[in-house]
Amino acid sequence: MKFKFLLFPSLIFISMFFASFEGWAAKNEASYDDLVQLFSKWREFEVPPFLLGAPDYTKATFDERYAKFLELQAELLKIDTTGWSIENQVDYRIVWAEMNGYDFNYRILKPWERDPAFYKTIWMERSDVPAHEGPTHHGVLEFWQYSFPLEESAKAKFLKEIKGIKPLNDQAKINLVGNAKELWAAGIPSIQEQIKDLEYILEQEGVKEDDQLKNAIIEAKNSTSEFVNWLIAEGKTKTGPSGIGKENYTWYIQNVHLIPLTWEDEVMILKRELARAWASLKLEEQRNRALPKLEDAKSVEEFDAMAEKSIKSLLTFLDEKEIVTVKDYFEPALREHKGSFIPKEKRNFFTIGMHFDPRPLYSHFYHWFELARMDLEPHEKLIRRNPLLYNIWDSRNEGTATAVEEIFMDAGLYEDSPRSREIVYIMIAQRAARGLGSLYAQANEMTMVEAGGIHSNYTPRGWMKTEKELLLFEQHLYMRQPGYGSSYITGKYLLEQAMADYTRLHENEEFPLKEFFDQLNSIGSIPVSLSHWQMTGIDQQKIMK
Repeated sequence: MKFKFLLFPSLIFISMFFASFEGWAAKNEASYDDLVQLFSKWREFEVPPFLLGAPDYTKATFDERYAKFLELQAELLKIDTTGWSIENQVDYRIVWAEMNGYDFNYRILKPWERDPAFYKTIWMERSDVPAHEGPTHHGVLEFWQYSFPLEESAKAKFLKEIKGIKPLNDQAKINLVGNAKELWAAGIPSIQEQIKDLEYILEQEGVKEDDQLKNAIIEAKNSTSEFVNWLIAEGKTKTGPSGIGKENYTWYIQNVHLIPLTWEDEVMILKRELARAWASLKLEEQRNRALPKLEDAKSVEEFDAMAEKSIKSLLTFLDEKEIVTVKDYFEPALREHKGSFIPKEKRNFFTIGMHFDPRPLYSHFYHWFELARMDLEPHEKLIRRNPLLYNIWDSRNEGTATAVEEIFMDAGLYEDSPRSREIVYIMIAQRAARGLGSLYAQANEMTMVEAGGIHSNYTPRGWMKTEKELLLFEQHLYMRQPGYGSSYITGKYLLEQAMADYTRLHENEEFPLKEFFDQLNSIGSIPVSLSHWQMTGIDQQKIMK
């Protein structure tokens, strides 16, 4: 089944977003401060009102508030950015993209109607990207931010959040009218997991001794159990597709995530990366055939020694080879996530490679450097200070973390261990395979299970056949959040384009890799296409016009 491509009347778009910055409405002279003030109004509006202690996602409330959204959008479209610096025009486009994201969610994605996992409230760990992956409601409980026993001020906040679970679950039974069969079925385990999380919280220090806390948690647990039973019963009636279709997908990534590609472009890029990764892996194996194979860590002591050596190796390399300015917070951020020994039979894709050489995965942990920067060096510009909405940062954060795996390798990270290069190509192949599967699933040309087959079968050495839970988690996320599964590779592609243009502009100079990454970091966690524009003056969207 295909979804008809919608030309949203409130946005007055033709098919490609890069043509839509001109001629919308009569422009008004405005200053950058006007944009910042509008951004603050927009972010305040984007948070829904609360109903009985939970955010209100009822259809009546959305419909009632939509007129106010159109007013805010019209106010943005009337701002004339002529004469603004590129940096300030970039911020305008960020606000524009976020408003497009709200409109798309309201019209097409509708996670509050189609996606049971949207109603997950408890998040036990911090995400490694600026915000949680996938659509998330506005009343979540970040367990990792609390220390037990709770202090009085923290207890009040915790109780408010935990007490929001029951009214949200009750509301979900009214709101969830969608017919997305696979999205529904895959979402049930996310809510089931919340029952286990609540049981774990109940065992935390000081909880059972506090009747107020204990009773609130038990009520939330019982409500979540009832919600799961309701989801299972209702799931038997679901028959529809879960993907949004090619046309809607293309509109979404172009106008919300600001990726200047189409669904077809992404398929071509991911196929190319998958083939390149496999071919490069085989060439590496050919080159290294006379070398001994890598040995995996077989004990806690071996893993700890390997991790310690890898942390020092990576940070020293980044510093001495002038890859990026190594800040004081890099090492503690990396050490906090260095991992621990896992018996061989329990390792998943990422921890398999980690037990041979942690540095390929530690390179991807560039994520944690970026989060530490957001915490300790918040961006001076309000529009870029906090995570962008609707996962708009995916091409930047996931793309960069994926790109540096190969960039660091090519810059010489594995001179002491040539076979470690093989792990890097295995990781690239896995990202390309899972993203390719997700594209076919979003187009409703494959089921999520079939997409998972590409993910599993095209990952080298059978490393994705070891843990079905990881496979299901990732394909479920990519169905929930269009574009996320491909963003690792398409973001890498866009970053390499930015690097190519940046270095071309500095062609007569020594390759300024450190300057490139330092500038990229200073710009913030915004779409790569916008970072490209600010760093080089080259607006990819205008070029495509």
